[in-house]
Amino acid sequence: MEKRWVLKEKGDFETVTKLQNELNIDIHLANLLVQRGIRTFDEAKAFFRPQLSDLHDPFLMKDMDIAIDRIEKAFANKEKILVYGDYDVDGTSAVALVYSFLKEHYNDVDFYIPDRYSEGYGISYKGIDFAEENNFKLIIALDCGIKATKQITYANEKGIDFIIGDHHRPGEFIPDAVAVLDPKRLDSEYPYDELSGCGIGFKLIQAYIQKNNIPFDNITKYLDLVAISIASDIVPITGENRILAYYGLKLINTKPRVGIEAVLRFSNIYKTEDFKDDSELFFKRELSINDLVFLISPRINAAGRMESGKSSVELLNCDSMEKALKFGELINNNNIERKEKDSLATQQAIDIITSDSFLKESKSTVIFHPEWYKGVIGIVASRLTEEYYRPTIVLTLSNGLITGSARSVKDFDIYDAIEACSDLLEHFGGHKYAAGLSLKPENFEKFRLRFEEEVCKSIKENMLTPEIEIDDIVNLNDINTKFYNILKQFSPFGPGNMSPIFQTDNVKDAGYSKVVGNNHIKLSVINPEIASYPFSGIAFQQANSFPYIQKGFPFSICYHIEENEWNGKTSLQLNVKDIKFE
Repeated sequence: MEKRWVLKEKGDFETVTKLQNELNIDIHLANLLVQRGIRTFDEAKAFFRPQLSDLHDPFLMKDMDIAIDRIEKAFANKEKILVYGDYDVDGTSAVALVYSFLKEHYNDVDFYIPDRYSEGYGISYKGIDFAEENNFKLIIALDCGIKATKQITYANEKGIDFIIGDHHRPGEFIPDAVAVLDPKRLDSEYPYDELSGCGIGFKLIQAYIQKNNIPFDNITKYLDLVAISIASDIVPITGENRILAYYGLKLINTKPRVGIEAVLRFSNIYKTEDFKDDSELFFKRELSINDLVFLISPRINAAGRMESGKSSVELLNCDSMEKALKFGELINNNNIERKEKDSLATQQAIDIITSDSFLKESKSTVIFHPEWYKGVIGIVASRLTEEYYRPTIVLTLSNGLITGSARSVKDFDIYDAIEACSDLLEHFGGHKYAAGLSLKPENFEKFRLRFEEEVCKSIKENMLTPEIEIDDIVNLNDINTKFYNILKQFSPFGPGNMSPIFQTDNVKDAGYSKVVGNNHIKLSVINPEIASYPFSGIAFQQANSFPYIQKGFPFSICYHIEENEWNGKTSLQLNVKDIKFE
């Protein structure tokens, strides 16, 4: 699929050069900082050296004082507390965090993860009935609840109080809970509104220790869970999230909790030799946000997709490796089964699209199959979005309703498009780029046509072509070890702080490029006009360009810079995202 290259606007020249001189760094690196909104020495220092002391006061969040008072009242009155969360990674990590913290301070607490198939997303009536039957008087809901107005009214009628800790966009009305913690509330004045659901849970326990004069060090052990949720829920790694992710990654790399170690023992990243001290890396290489997304998140998610998210919470809170490995093996097997089901459903979906003239010509994909496994349709939606690059909704049949997941393309707000069809829906919720929904079977065809109309009304043609956003144009001679070592300090990378993509023009084969693995190119390139030394690179799935490269045609490349380890030697290489010929 052809891709658009879009060069970011350069930072103000005066600001860039001033920062370059103050930090004594390459001008391209100074430009990267200014592009990220970093304009002064002090801002650069805070960016390169995140400090936990820079986290916001949790009591700036609306209703936080009420939430803490209600928890303390529960402690004083010896009421039973139920920690409730969604079955995905963000929800289960949030529950693991708040539940384990409360257990340290109070005995009468339990947790509840709804069943994906019988209860669905969010707060369920079944969960509230469970609380009533077991005499729970307070429910702390995490990563869900902001639109559960009817469920909260139902709970109030039963004398059960709710504290909602959510990060999704609210509906027209805020639920009538005791406290509703959500920085996306229109009446919120909290300085940062992109926390994950687990991040909201962390702010809750931060508020508790702050009010009760408990040292902050007592809760830093939970930062690994927050980092996993930030990575998995694809929230921006800016502001507070960047601080939380930075320290959470450091904890995972040097002293992972046994549940995380157990999960990673089923990957090839685990290092088995003994460790000298807590600062030494626990794995073969330093884990990044991408590793949390691709190694940890799918396995934790698989429990909720295939069986029960309760297993994920129990895994994350394990205190013995023997027990953790049993949960780890179960979850890894769930993940293997999940891969088989999502591969089958993806191929079936592609077959449906290629044989449907309406879908082939549409600017959106809305696709339904009654037998697809509910636990994998979000993954299928993501795969179809990558394949066809347009707003995508994948639906299946569950408990008499058509239910599914939506994924979007860059700059298109799929939540707004779904909301415009809300009269045809039973439930919906989510974000700009990902959402969930359900509808009656008789409304499917109407919804499919209406959604396509809404997409056509607001999507721009260029949004339907994948975009590569390029940070700067550099020559190969600009890249060296010092440059890369400073570049590494821009991490952790993720939305809002993506790993920089550079462009280099007019490169040629240095004579050593070759096709590897059937469809990849192992590159060796030079800038002939500036007499650069050969630079190695890897271009995955781009072997179709090799005949032109081999003939000596000049071309442009855009790429990440990364380290490559081979035979005990580490060198820099270009991870080439795309190739264009002059």
